[in-house]
Amino acid sequence: MSETTHDGGVAVTAAPSPDEGLTAAQLAAKYGLAVSGARPSLVEYVRQLWGRRHFILAFSQAKLTAQYSQAKLGQLWQVATPLLNAGVYYFIFGVILHASRGMSKDVYIPFLVTGVFVFTFTQSSVMTGVRAISGNLGLVRALHFPRAALPVSFSLQQLQQLLFSMIVLFVVAIGFGSYPSVSWLLIVPVLALQFLFNTGLALIVARMGAKTPDLAQLMPFILRTWMYTSGVMFSINTMMEGRSELAVRLLQVNPAAIFMDLMRFALIDGYGASNLPPHVWAIALFWAVVVFAGGFVYFWKAEERYGRG
Repeated sequence: MSETTHDGGVAVTAAPSPDEGLTAAQLAAKYGLAVSGARPSLVEYVRQLWGRRHFILAFSQAKLTAQYSQAKLGQLWQVATPLLNAGVYYFIFGVILHASRGMSKDVYIPFLVTGVFVFTFTQSSVMTGVRAISGNLGLVRALHFPRAALPVSFSLQQLQQLLFSMIVLFVVAIGFGSYPSVSWLLIVPVLALQFLFNTGLALIVARMGAKTPDLAQLMPFILRTWMYTSGVMFSINTMMEGRSELAVRLLQVNPAAIFMDLMRFALIDGYGASNLPPHVWAIALFWAVVVFAGGFVYFWKAEERYGRG
């Protein structure tokens, strides 16, 4: 656009911009722009996470290999650590405190070892999950990927470690008279449900640990208290005999106790259904689905805040 000035010259004026008067939000919507690092929708987030499944598996395997790379016995510590813990607990609770009352030695030893291995699976998932974001800030800040990939990969790492350790658990069970049977097939759904539960917990503590790194120092005390109230070293039914029925049921439906009891029921011949609370499979499914779904949504809601500040 042009017009003639009073001295005969020509002045050029720019045509009004078609975007004039639009707000930043309107401009972004018009040209399909999005805020860098903005949280995607839940469905899109799941799709992105599934697209990183190969990274999640490779990352978990790398972490598992590196975990004991400096130790001379290497990967054998995956089995030796929970086995040594079981030995210590047997000496204290089985020999000194007689926590095995009501169970023969052939039942109590695999009972104890199973409890230690299964609880360690949850304990390790939580401990690695609480540092999943705060302990990997360099990776979080350098690369764009769904942050849930980190706690999920750490839970997968612990599952792989437990599967390796299960060889020893089978040997212990067979050594004390519990031979392979159809009930051993129940191990698969038990581990699947516990893995979902552990992953949900890892996602919850990962978000909490990202905001409050000191939570990693407090978590061992919380987990130790949980262990002592979950029947790792003793039968809840026996130790709570004569106590309030409500108190017994509350301890029995504790998720750690549920998964341990289901694994014991699957592996140990002398550990019958009478040791399980009513509707045990429904309770296990409830814990797995609710904690995983709730933990996933809880973690996703803070997606854009991880690695900032």
